[in-house]
This record gives sequence, C-alpha cells and structure tokens, in this order.
Amino acid sequence: MRIPAWAAAAAAGLAAAPGAASAAALDGGALSAAWGLPFAGVLLSIALVPLLAPRFWHHHFGKVVAGWALAFLLPFAVVFGPAAAATGFVHALVAEYLPFILLVGTLYVVAGGIYLRGNLHGSPALNTGLLATGALLASVMGTTGASMLLIRPLIRANDNRRHNAHVVVFFIFVVSNAGGSLTPLGDPPLFLGFLKGVSFGWTLQHLWPQTLFLVAGLLAIFWLLDGWLYRREGVTPIDPTPDTPRLAIDGGVNLLLLAGVVGLVLMSGLWHGGIAVVVAGAELSWGGLLRDAGLLLLAAASLRLAPQAPRAANGFTWAPMAEVAKLFAAIFLTIIPVIAMLRAGTQGPFAAVVAAVTGPDGQPLPAMYFWASGLLSSFLDNAPTYLVFFNTAGGDAAALMTTLAPTLAAISAGSVFMGANTYIGNAPNLMVKAIAEERGVAMPSFFGYMAWSGAVLLPLFALMTWVWFR
Repeated sequence: MRIPAWAAAAAAGLAAAPGAASAAALDGGALSAAWGLPFAGVLLSIALVPLLAPRFWHHHFGKVVAGWALAFLLPFAVVFGPAAAATGFVHALVAEYLPFILLVGTLYVVAGGIYLRGNLHGSPALNTGLLATGALLASVMGTTGASMLLIRPLIRANDNRRHNAHVVVFFIFVVSNAGGSLTPLGDPPLFLGFLKGVSFGWTLQHLWPQTLFLVAGLLAIFWLLDGWLYRREGVTPIDPTPDTPRLAIDGGVNLLLLAGVVGLVLMSGLWHGGIAVVVAGAELSWGGLLRDAGLLLLAAASLRLAPQAPRAANGFTWAPMAEVAKLFAAIFLTIIPVIAMLRAGTQGPFAAVVAAVTGPDGQPLPAMYFWASGLLSSFLDNAPTYLVFFNTAGGDAAALMTTLAPTLAAISAGSVFMGANTYIGNAPNLMVKAIAEERGVAMPSFFGYMAWSGAVLLPLFALMTWVWFR
C-alpha cells in the first residue's frame, strides 16, 4: 500500500517522546532501581493525594510534583555533578517538553475556540455517535486534537444527565486512545516506528482488525450501559444549556487554524532543514524550530484575532492546560532514569521485564510483548516504551514488518491501546479529565478510573490476545 509522502510526513510533529534523548546519555545498566523512586512518587501523588486530600491537591499539586522533580534532580547533581544535572534538565526542557507542550497547548487553544451551537441531547444514540466520530478523527488529527474538539460538546450534551461520568470515561477509552491506532498521525509511538523504517500504511493494514474489534466492542458496551442508565434516570433536571434555534458551528476560523497546525506538522516531517542549534546536546532542526514558532503564532492568532464569543460559550479557562503542563513537566524529568534503565535491557535493573518477552528458543512472544509494552505504557510515556520493545525485538523494521509482523503488531497495539488504562497513560486523558471536572462532572479518582479500565478494557485485551497475539 503506497501512501503519499505528505501524509507520511504529517506524523512528525506529533512524536513527543519524553525522556528518550536524555535517557540515552545515561548508562541505565549502571543505575540502581532507586533512581525510579521520584517517578513513582509523582505517579502515587497523582493517584492518592486527590483522593486523600482533594482540597490540598487542588491548591498545591504543582508544589507536590515539583518536590518530586527536585528529589530526582538534586541527588542526580550530587552523584553525577551539577553540569550533568543542568544538561539533563535543559535537554528535557528544550528537546522534549517544550515541543510537546506547544503542540498540546496550541490544540487546546484552537479547539477551545470552536463552539458547536445548538444543544445536543445526550441520548445513548447521540453519545455513541459522537464517540464513533471521535474515533475516526483521532487517526487523522491525533488523539489530542480529536479529544479537544469534541469533549466540550459531549459534556454539554449530557450536562442535565444524573449519570455522566461514564460518558467521559468511555470518551477517554475510545477517542483519546483507541482511535489513534491506524496511522502515525494518531499517536506518537506509531510515528517513532515510521522513523525506524515501518511504512506509513503498515499500521492501517495490520492493526485495523484489532482497532475495529476494540472500538466496536467499547461502543457496544457503552451503548448498553448508557441506555440502561438513561432509562433509570427518568425525569432529568432542568437543562442548564437550553435549546437554541439551529445547529451550527461558531468560531469556524479556528478550523482553518487547526488545518494550519496539521500543515506545520506536515512541514516538520517533510523538511528538517538540518541542525539549527545544539542546546545541551539536543540537536534542534530548522524544521522543528519553524514548526514551534508557527504553533505559537497560530495560538496567538486564535486568542487575538479569532472571535472570542465561542471561547466564552465553551467556558474556556487555562486551568486544565496548567494542570497538564505542571504534571507532565515533572513526569518528563523524573522519567529520564526510568527510560535509561529500560533501554539497558537485560543489563539493567528491569532485566526481568525484557527477558519475559522472549521464549526459550530465543523467539519473541507476541502476547508478552503486547502486555509488557501495554502495561508499561499505562504508567510510562508510550513513545519511548514502544522504542524499547521495538529494539528488544531486533530493531530491524524490514523483519518486523514481515516475518515478525505479529510481534510488531503486538508492540504497536499494546503501546497505543493500553494508554487508556490510567489517567497518565496518554496526555489527552488528563486534559479531558481536567476539562470534565471543571465543567462539574464528578470524575472517578485515579484508582476509580483504573477500576473502570480493569472491568471494561482488560477483558477486551485478553480476548484480543487470544485471537491475534497467542
């Protein structure tokens, strides 16, 4: 299947891989597993503090995660020297965090200026249709873009429902994760595979059965659950967003700006332009710098030049974006030694994980690759996790696309699909949660969400393993 070069290049700007380059400078085999404690502290803080002390977390979450970041950075400076610590910090900031947050932030700003006027009514049929639409869009405009475009209309459609948290949970399952599995446009791990030599159309050709199964299964479960809850609710409260005369889109100019974001992503994939500057060992290309500058201009244009009434109607605030920016800043920093230890393979502290995916005959075990890459992607960033297992399976794209195709499919599916297992498995998850809570939806806690994913997703993953990866 031959894919046009412009389409292949569009994935470039979506590949934010926190910790990948910085981790490469560390010898993970020489590190103790204790270096992963600050990262574990960030995860446990996100999981437990909102549950145990919600008011404290709401006002001080930035300080909490900053403390864990310092718990990694200061000992690192003592052991490896202040220069190494400063280099690692600047590298993570310039090469990984800033491109990531610029892309996510621009999508947040631009999509926040698009308002679907007219009140949709959150029936099971409508909600299922919106989830299905989001799944289709996710592989075209990325899971972040599709999530930011559709989450507010979906919440508004269900704001008079007594039970609406499950709608957002399934939105995260379907739109923020599963839908992005068909092209490298959808999710960063697939783009990294493309950079390693996997053809652009390979994922569409080899993952469509698993994607169709997962998305269709989730939509069917959601339709049954939502229908049952809808019938139980009976008389619903007064709708806080009453009907308007007709259905229409306000802020349509932001759709053009959204196309501009895709254009910049295309450009940065087609044209790198050579190395423009080296900062703390990070080689920044002209294409990447032009993309990031263009994203800033598009965000500014949306805020300054586009009509602001649609943004006000959406109830747009900076709080969800600020939460994502602070939490992922700590994640990007503390994940550096964890990725380094994973990259060390059988020579590192996580040797047991790497050994578990290989059979006694030395051949890869697709089922183990699916679950290992998936479970790690649930808590680590899924892009470098994909790379770790891609290289563990041999790193030869030609062999992985042919004789080892089931293994590559397992790595790809695990990395993308299981990002839905936790709030931190994929960046859009946390953004959607923050937007929903800001709009009054009583979202599940960290472990409450995992109860949902355990009950709904894990049985589907088990069946997927039995059918495709055994």
